[in-house]
Amino acid sequence: MERLVVIGNGMAGARTVEEILERGGREQFAITMFGEEPYGNYNRILLSNVLSGVEDEADIFLNSLPWYEENGIALRASVRVERIDRFARVVRAADGSTTPYDKLVIATGSRPYVPPIEGMHHPRRGYHQGVFTFRTIDDTRAMIRYARDHERAVVIGGGLLGLEAARGLQQYGVQVTLLHSADTLMNAQLDAQAGTILRRSVESLGIAVEVGTRTTAVVGKDRVEGVRLADGRTVRCDMVVVAAGIRPNVEVAALSGLPVERAILVDDHMRVLDEPHIYAVGECVQHRGQTYGLVAPLWEQAKVLADQVTGRDRTAAYHGSRTATKLKVAGVDVAAMGVTTPEREDDEFVVFAEPRRGVYKSVIIRDDRLVGATLLGDVAKVGFLMQAFDRGLPLPEERVRLLFDLGGPPAEESAAELDDGAQVCNCNGVSKGDLVTTVHSGVKTVGGVMDATRAGKGCGSCRSLVAQIVEWAAGGAVEEDPSATWYVPGVPLDKPALMAAIRARGLKSVSAVFDALAGGHEDAKSKMGLVSLLRMMWGEEYQDERGARFINDRVHANIQRDGTFSVVPQMKGGVTTPDQLRRIADVADKYQVPMVKLTGGQRIDLLGIRKEDLPKVWADLDMPSGYAYGKSMRTVKTCVGSEFCRFGVGDSTALGIAIESRFQGLESPAKMKLAVTGCPRNCAEAYVKDLGVVAIEGGRWEIYVGGAAGAHVRKGDLLATVDSPDDVVALTGRFLQYYRENANWLERTYSFVPRVGIDRLRALIVDDSEGLAAGLDERMAAAVGAYKDPWKEGTEPSTPGQFRTALPLLPLPRVPVRDGGTP
Repeated sequence: MERLVVIGNGMAGARTVEEILERGGREQFAITMFGEEPYGNYNRILLSNVLSGVEDEADIFLNSLPWYEENGIALRASVRVERIDRFARVVRAADGSTTPYDKLVIATGSRPYVPPIEGMHHPRRGYHQGVFTFRTIDDTRAMIRYARDHERAVVIGGGLLGLEAARGLQQYGVQVTLLHSADTLMNAQLDAQAGTILRRSVESLGIAVEVGTRTTAVVGKDRVEGVRLADGRTVRCDMVVVAAGIRPNVEVAALSGLPVERAILVDDHMRVLDEPHIYAVGECVQHRGQTYGLVAPLWEQAKVLADQVTGRDRTAAYHGSRTATKLKVAGVDVAAMGVTTPEREDDEFVVFAEPRRGVYKSVIIRDDRLVGATLLGDVAKVGFLMQAFDRGLPLPEERVRLLFDLGGPPAEESAAELDDGAQVCNCNGVSKGDLVTTVHSGVKTVGGVMDATRAGKGCGSCRSLVAQIVEWAAGGAVEEDPSATWYVPGVPLDKPALMAAIRARGLKSVSAVFDALAGGHEDAKSKMGLVSLLRMMWGEEYQDERGARFINDRVHANIQRDGTFSVVPQMKGGVTTPDQLRRIADVADKYQVPMVKLTGGQRIDLLGIRKEDLPKVWADLDMPSGYAYGKSMRTVKTCVGSEFCRFGVGDSTALGIAIESRFQGLESPAKMKLAVTGCPRNCAEAYVKDLGVVAIEGGRWEIYVGGAAGAHVRKGDLLATVDSPDDVVALTGRFLQYYRENANWLERTYSFVPRVGIDRLRALIVDDSEGLAAGLDERMAAAVGAYKDPWKEGTEPSTPGQFRTALPLLPLPRVPVRDGGTP
């Protein structure tokens, strides 16, 4: 059996080994792999998702440590190779060991490029404390730990990685400034106009962006205090992330005498030049003068290398790749392929730009063939453009049809038209053929295919195409995905089963649920939903873990685009007093609140409060929280009702205050907005609230549920007509408790009510057809009795850093502001 040694356990190295195993390599080779990290193989592309909290660390691993053992691979984790002895055919490692080989694969990948910046390194500790690169899981962990205790970050580099780092750091309440030396963001993929539009989109997220600027020094001796720019300015910060690009990692190859220019030189068989027993693959190679940093070329190289090293196909050859990518950058859809600007006088260049919407589209055509395309903000036509770019498809005479669906290939045909080799998921290197093979192997759910292939598990931009291909490959016989019924994605139970298991086992914290019901695997996307559910179920007995909460819920205020917060005190039923108004005005003056605004729920919003000022603002206001930030019962809007209005037939103000007083801050699967109106003229818009109450003649009240007037517009369904305000309060509590216990996470009542059916809700809640009423009333009373105003935490913070200093990211607001005390 031959000895195969692979230097590098990253995406290219591990994928190459997978391809070798598929060709019978386990029987042919004794495989040893060296990796400098103490882990299995993971997807580096998804590190930005880990940073932002979208993905859990465990979700990005492609091959766990047991996989190596199961496939007979000797993994030398945390061992760095220092030199290759080409003549003795041995690999010498930093731990002093020597490993012989018959065939060697170099897959050392790339390393972060760190510009020569004064003060970046500490003479004894390496990188200055507070300076980070963004390349590994350990880098990501360190950034998360540091960001939690610091306030201002500078990200150096405006490419894909820099943008993702900046967006990810925002999740920790950090003020981010992005510095880019080129004049255009993502200048390797976008032209100047597209880069300008992307910059506007990024700035709209609250990230300060400076282009055409060079960082010359990190300021601060014992800790980072800022960065100095070439023009002499200093940008204050206490954290620096360097994401200025990558360079091929060729040190071992160069020290060992292998041919290296920008990267390791290889031929069409992926063999290192003049080295019959040594191959190289991935970002560390240079083929026909080109290096590649995208996933698709790496996968193509791995297949050719595996064919050659196993002897499966000696004719296999790599001829280079036409690079095309589709991804989501800081929440913005981007697709780019080929050249970004015309290169010849006769190149056709068709451009559409709509900066206000953040949309840019361009195509470049040469000799009637698509040689380049850029899409930003609207990537609806990317499927056809990628096929035209890859396969040289005939182009429409009206070139505008390449950018807009004016009779071009219909979307439903795109799955059938794609070649089996067409790359569908760029993040994980999954082709159409991989998806079809998985479906034909018996996996007939979209979620199952995504789990099996990892397609759609990266930026998510390919998910709709994945679904189309799965449906096409299954002949329309796509099965329902079981996970679609799970209450949260990380626990395989629907809501009734999850609640039953939580009660049966007495699970009163998020970590306890993960330990008992998810095998100890913590899922970041599940935490908020579980917090809400557990607080609803256990009330005062719930064991709080602040790390499971979103920033809004940790500091009891709504974070704004610039990193400041919105404070909305409670005004029950929209009723206030002169004393409250004076206090609000005094607070607005004292803390220089940039904007004071009336909300749609008849309250006053103080916008632009710094995090460190929140406890002082609450104390000075001396008013309860209005819960404008939470998934909870927020407000009860009222009209003046019968006390002042000549049309009023019911005291809506008093009833609205009673409802809000009883159910204030009530935890729920989604936000709840209520209203009470004194007559059917509906001045408080009760018909389009989650729960609305309308006074009618004879002292009676109608209760409507499931209304909406936001992105969705729906008139609520009539739940009941009752005779007294007490009946309204009782049925309101009963409906809200049933909704809390049975709605899916983030399911608003306008979806919940039609799903359950108004007739069934009437039977259960009004008629008590199944004997649930007493239990619902009892559990609601317990929840009401456990109420505590969260703004009281201002005097006794729950954690030491709960209200640490935070500064705004941008000068805001960008609307008319208070001037001389007048909004």
